[in-house]
Amino acid sequence: MSTLITNIRELVTNAPDAGERAGPAGPGPFAAIADAALVVEDGRVAWTGPAARAPAADHIADCGGRAVLPGFVDSHAHLVFDGERSAEFAARMAGTPYGAGGIKSTVAATRKASDARLRANARRLAGEMLRQGTTTLECKSGYGLTVDDERRSVAAAAGITGEVTFLGAHVVPPEFEADPGAYVDLVCGPMLSACAPHARWIDVFCERGAFGADEARAILAAGRAAGLQARVHANQLGPGPGVQLAVEAGAASADHCTYLTGADVDALAAGGTVATLLPGVEFSTRQPYPDARRLLNAGVTVAIATDCNPGSCFTSSMSLCIALAVREMGLTTQEAVWAATAGGARALRRADVGHLGVGASADLVLLDAPSHAYPAYRPGVPLAAAVWRAGELVAGAVPAA
Repeated sequence: MSTLITNIRELVTNAPDAGERAGPAGPGPFAAIADAALVVEDGRVAWTGPAARAPAADHIADCGGRAVLPGFVDSHAHLVFDGERSAEFAARMAGTPYGAGGIKSTVAATRKASDARLRANARRLAGEMLRQGTTTLECKSGYGLTVDDERRSVAAAAGITGEVTFLGAHVVPPEFEADPGAYVDLVCGPMLSACAPHARWIDVFCERGAFGADEARAILAAGRAAGLQARVHANQLGPGPGVQLAVEAGAASADHCTYLTGADVDALAAGGTVATLLPGVEFSTRQPYPDARRLLNAGVTVAIATDCNPGSCFTSSMSLCIALAVREMGLTTQEAVWAATAGGARALRRADVGHLGVGASADLVLLDAPSHAYPAYRPGVPLAAAVWRAGELVAGAVPAA
C-alpha cells in the first residue's frame, strides 16, 4: 500500500541526491525540495521530488502548501524518574548556581516510585515528544543508582524506545559517598550485568562532582565488554577530560560540550564523536551557551537534543531547542534543523532516520507553516500539524486530497 503526500511547500530531505538511497555514512547535509511530494510505501520513503512529477499511489494526502521535515531525533533524554524540582529551578533563576547535587533528590523520589508509576511517566513524556514531532528518542536510566532500581529503569525505558542507555554512573549515591570506588565496582559489575540486556548504550557523567577520567574510562570499558556502545556527559560544568575521553573511547557522542578548549575541539574534529549540544540546559541553568559555530567551522558534527529531565532542563520541545541554537549558539536555521534531525541520527549511529532519502524510515513532521525556519521564527508555538512514524500517522491529521 502506497501513500502520496503532496502539495508540500518545502520538503526537507537532508538527502542531496533525493533519488538515491542513503549510504552507510547516513544522511548528507541539509537539502530541501520546493513544491514537492513524497511517496511512502511499506513504512519507508519510496520517492521524493517535485509534486508535478509525482507517481500514482493508492492514497493521497494534501499538505496544503505547508512544510515537511524529517522527524526530530532526540539523542539525549532522561524520562524515567519520579518527583519534580521546580523549587530548584526557581532558586537558580534567583541566582543560585547550578550543580549536579540536585540529582540526588530525584534519585530518592525514583527509588520510592512503583514500576507502574515510572513507566506511566516515561510514556507520558514520550507521547509529549511525539506530538511535537520527535519520532526517535534516546532514554537514559540514572535516577535509581541501585542494581534493582537501575534494572527497572532501563526496563521502563525499553518500553518506549529501542535507544536505551544505562547511566548507572550518573552520580555517586549518598550511601557510597565514603567509598566511591566501591560504587564504580558495583556499576561495572552487578549493575551492568542486570542492565545490559535492556540497553544499547552506556553513559557516564565525567565531571567534577561525579566521575573522574580514570573512573569513567573503566566504566566505559566494562560497558564495551558487555556489548554496549559508549556515550559521555562531557564538559558541562567546566573544562575537563570528558570530551577527549569520549573521543578516545570511540563514543558515538559527547554531550553538553559547554566548556571546550582548543584541544577538545581538535579531538572532536579528528575523531568520529558527535558533539551533542543541549541548549535547553543553558537556558535553564544560566550557564554560557556553547559556540556551535566554532565546532562547525572546525569540521565537527553537531547534534541538538533536549536533555529532557526534571532538574537541569525540563523541556520536551525540540522546536524550542532549535530556536535557542539559532539565537544563542550561532547556527543558521538550516544547520539547526539538520542538527535536530540528521545530527541526532548520527549521534545514535542511525542511517535510517533523520533524513528522507529513498529507503529511509518514513518519519515525518508536517509543520503548520511553509518553511523549516518556523521553529526558530515562531518560538514556543506548537507547529506540528501531523506526525508520521514508519509511514503511520501517529499524531495530528492531514486532509485527504
